[in-house]
Amino acid sequence: MPASKTITQQLENASWIRRMFEEGVRLKRERGADAVFDFSLGNPDVEPPPVVMDALRRVVAANRPGSHGYMPNPGYPQLREAVARKLQRETGLEFTSEDVFMTVGSAGACNVILKSILDPGDEIIVLMPCFSEYPFYITNHGGCMVPVETDVSFLPDVERIAAAITPRTRALILNTPNNPTGRVYPESVLRDLQTTLSRAAQPITVISDEPYKHYVFDGKHQPEVASFIAQTAICNSWSKSLGLPGERIGYLALSPQLDDVANLRRACAFSNRTLGFINAPAIWQWVMLESLDETIDAAPYEHKRNVLCDALQAIGYDVTRPEGAFYVFLKTPIPDDIAFTKQLAEQGVLAVPGTGFGRSGYIRLSLTIPLERIEKSISGFERAFLS
Repeated sequence: MPASKTITQQLENASWIRRMFEEGVRLKRERGADAVFDFSLGNPDVEPPPVVMDALRRVVAANRPGSHGYMPNPGYPQLREAVARKLQRETGLEFTSEDVFMTVGSAGACNVILKSILDPGDEIIVLMPCFSEYPFYITNHGGCMVPVETDVSFLPDVERIAAAITPRTRALILNTPNNPTGRVYPESVLRDLQTTLSRAAQPITVISDEPYKHYVFDGKHQPEVASFIAQTAICNSWSKSLGLPGERIGYLALSPQLDDVANLRRACAFSNRTLGFINAPAIWQWVMLESLDETIDAAPYEHKRNVLCDALQAIGYDVTRPEGAFYVFLKTPIPDDIAFTKQLAEQGVLAVPGTGFGRSGYIRLSLTIPLERIEKSISGFERAFLS
């Protein structure tokens, strides 16, 4: 039986991240792993903290009755209450356990909130460049993505956002620290965005996708989006902050300032079940209950950023240092980013073309490879630059 036309079309536009990862597998078979430097996939190279692994062993050993059974649709009440208390401390808002839904990573959280708020044809504003999966999340639930360019420094442009709002606008996806650019949106931008959205004729939900929240460099911090924008739904996970991307553990949190939040809570609990995710894995919910305040040290990624950016700048690349996340969004020396990605691949260096994130003329480099591999890759960057 043939695949649907929708999926067939989406496959044509499928993630460049995975394409380059698969190209890396092929090149490693041909040339050997030592000759290939894979900057394509944002897969943390730091193992989870010992506290997390100790908690996992305790949870498994305890084997409490019913620990592998069904639970309330939003997740275990104990963990939801703990997450709500943490959010209270961080945002100054009165989150309760009823506002929190345990999800299959931040991706699951994004899909839950989108399913809960979208009718067919509703519009979602997405700031460009963006994480390459957002368009698919939106079409999953009948929505229409409205791309809006950021300014020359990759910050939200409130005038462009205001011009993009229509009566069908339901939400705006905000991702800070940003994938792929590494920008951290300051308080001033969040305040301006709140002012702009508050002038709309209808409530517009800001879906704040926050998996890189703890990866901020140079002594800066990520302002709490929900503290500045009233209509916020937080999507977060421990995939990046604890090095657990394969465990798919995260949450959705609805700001108590959201319009008709009681009705939205019911909708999200229902969507969490009917999407088939049920909710986050039971074992890992109990582990997170003991590990909420743990994070991976971002300093090694900051050091790798400095090593890579210094070397690229010395070669002659136009470099903008990321303020957070663990990616470098590098301007290509030729306008055709796909062609330049192929030039790099010939040198054994794998990058993701910016076209995959909605911005041509750039490539994304992930800092999740060992420092020594970054250092050995520099000659490949230089040969591609000079070719």
